[in-house]
Amino acid sequence: MLSRLSDWGTMRPTTTLHRIDRQLSLGELAYSALKEAMLRGQFLAGQKLTVRTVAQALSISTTPARDAIMRLIGEGLLVNAGPKTVIVPSLSLAALNEVTSIRLSLERLAAGVAAERMASDSVEALKRLQLRSTTTLGPPNGTAALMADKAFHFLVYETAQMPRLVTMIDSLWMRIWPLLGEHNSKVDERRADAVNHMEAIAGLESRDKARVQAAIEKDIKDGYHRLVKRIKQHQT
Repeated sequence: MLSRLSDWGTMRPTTTLHRIDRQLSLGELAYSALKEAMLRGQFLAGQKLTVRTVAQALSISTTPARDAIMRLIGEGLLVNAGPKTVIVPSLSLAALNEVTSIRLSLERLAAGVAAERMASDSVEALKRLQLRSTTTLGPPNGTAALMADKAFHFLVYETAQMPRLVTMIDSLWMRIWPLLGEHNSKVDERRADAVNHMEAIAGLESRDKARVQAAIEKDIKDGYHRLVKRIKQHQT
């Protein structure tokens, strides 16, 4: 059995990472495991990791653990905090402004191309995804809501068939993810997201490029204003 992240020192005590299939690339799988843990809100801004603790949790040697950490550093998802320690970076208002400006440009591009290329079965898949998300508007589940929101957006973006663009967008989402994961989304926020998503779906159905882009842009800006409030709360 794997030890819990409480054994990692400052990480959440209820988190576990699954053992890795040694027949596959250990470095690649270690990277995927760490990134998945970040997506599920198991790492918050300021938390520390070391090569040794990652290797121990994944039951691998330090070499693939180091490779995975270095890859995440290269993507800006971790930063060096010392010779053997890395941390999940905090997000400043200036960094959020930069990330949001880039997101607006890239995601607007992806949404526009998707509007021209999306097939009817993909639109139906978006409807089903949004329906599942909407039916869980009761007690907030922050991680589930975030994952559903990301799944919706990336189903749209991947339809653009521009994998390099999607990779760039994904790296920007990961940059703000630790701050997103600190709070459960409120019901009114999730309702606003649902309205934006349904507007995007309507635009995709009618192949109205401008309508899809406007809906995605509003969704990004709504999320931006929430994050600004959270950053200011951190500063007080």
